[in-house]
Amino acid sequence: MSKEKMIETMARRVAKEFENGDLVNLGIGMPTQVSNYIPAGIEVILQSENGMLKMGPTPKEGKANPRITNAGGQPSSVLEGGMFFDSAFSFSLIRGGHVDITVLGALEVDEQGNLANWIIPGKLVPGMGGAMDLVNGVKKVIIMMEHTDKHGNSKVKKQCSLPLTGIKCVDLLITELGVFCFDNGKMTLIELQPNVTLDELKAKTEATFENGLRS
Repeated sequence: MSKEKMIETMARRVAKEFENGDLVNLGIGMPTQVSNYIPAGIEVILQSENGMLKMGPTPKEGKANPRITNAGGQPSSVLEGGMFFDSAFSFSLIRGGHVDITVLGALEVDEQGNLANWIIPGKLVPGMGGAMDLVNGVKKVIIMMEHTDKHGNSKVKKQCSLPLTGIKCVDLLITELGVFCFDNGKMTLIELQPNVTLDELKAKTEATFENGLRS
């Protein structure tokens, strides 16, 4: 599967979690692609952490406005009725519990729903961003990430080895291999992605999880 198809598969599955009227925050990286796959008939308000409401899909080539970007700095669009604001207002939405769903990337997620997504020790990063605020202030946390790292090691761990962003904060984990939910520190596989077998997923998953697949 190509990288583009893998991201599309995950983004389409993430977007199925949205309901009419949801206020949704999309984190930097792969989660920004979810804006391109909102199902027909579903109207949500996308919030970008850098100060935008009613963020739209990625503009077509040659149509980008250099003054309109998502939180990761990539070209974005704004829908009719959208608005721009400062970081103080953006984080008052997040910290005030007004955001229904956040979609974040991750370095690691473990079987208790702990999340590590802000730093690899010894490597330079621009900062922790807003993830720590998001996982504490938003009603539902969805993680969208690749199942393994570039060396083939599982990113779905028994216990996170990297510094934590949040403790038992993940509600749903969506990778290119499967979909997991978390409840009271228990991890359950609820879906396999198309053309993925249970044996393949198990072989690439360090975490212990319950099988909640419907027979």
